[in-house]
Amino acid sequence: MKDIARAAGVSQTTVSFVLNENRDVLISDETRERVINMAKDLGYELRSINSGHFVDPKAPFIGFLIDEIATSVFASLSIDEAQQRAWDSGYLLQLATSHNDKVYEEDVLSRWIAEGVTGVIYGSILTRKVNPPSILKQINTVLLNCYTDEYSYPTLLPAEIMGGFSATECLIEAGCKRIAYINGEEWMEAAAERLQGYKNALSSYGLEYDDQIVKPGNFMPSGGYTATMELLSQDIRPDGIFCANDLMAIGAYEAIKEAGLDIPGDIRIVGYDDHELASHLNPPLSTISLPHREMGQFAIDELLTTQRAQKRKLRTIRLECPLVERKSAR
Repeated sequence: MKDIARAAGVSQTTVSFVLNENRDVLISDETRERVINMAKDLGYELRSINSGHFVDPKAPFIGFLIDEIATSVFASLSIDEAQQRAWDSGYLLQLATSHNDKVYEEDVLSRWIAEGVTGVIYGSILTRKVNPPSILKQINTVLLNCYTDEYSYPTLLPAEIMGGFSATECLIEAGCKRIAYINGEEWMEAAAERLQGYKNALSSYGLEYDDQIVKPGNFMPSGGYTATMELLSQDIRPDGIFCANDLMAIGAYEAIKEAGLDIPGDIRIVGYDDHELASHLNPPLSTISLPHREMGQFAIDELLTTQRAQKRKLRTIRLECPLVERKSAR
């Protein structure tokens, strides 16, 4: 959906309204046509209420139970892709948001079992350990962006350590010798794993880890700005900065430009997340893309494979977080 929005020059919200044929929103016919044409050009299979593909009220369905949606745009990417993959495979997707209410989760899962659910994606907006209701063991299940102590379910996680490695490696290969890292909130597992990837890359390339250029952040532009100002005040400033997300990279941009320095001439920067704003910064931000779409698709594929085989594979799959190289690190 992000690719369609970028190609059509509209927001992802507009794309969603157009592709779902929502006529209650005032979107011009010209914009609707442009979005649909771009979607077709990009190979997106349209679901049309006029196509003759009607919904059978008894159609098989897959449940998607997630703790939060509103706190991050990224959750919607996994949900959208899971919904499309399920639809293409002949299934509907039912969504429920629990806000970590275990009683509510039990009720939803009990109802889904009674209705003959084919499988359940149990997801978290943050990568973390979870303790799902025991009733989940009765259902064909995939954990998305979360895991249990025993890894007792098929589990899909982003390969955050390798993502941190790739971001740091990008700066090293661009010639940086003193690479700083601005971390996110340290209690988040994603922040810890990205930091580990940073350390691994330094070690692999024979560069010394220096905790004086590893700064705490808050995953917000203010954290990136404050940390970068501290880095620039040091006697030897860094020639590269890896920010644990793109919003902090925006703050780093501001601090560097205030100091009269050039990106990438004086300092190269790599972010993380491939936020919608990353490609619109000046210069465009090199970043690591989280595989939200791929995780949504893969979760459906895993459920349906298990359904056909009637046998659950207890495996943990870490999906690649690829580098999106732009001008900030060249």
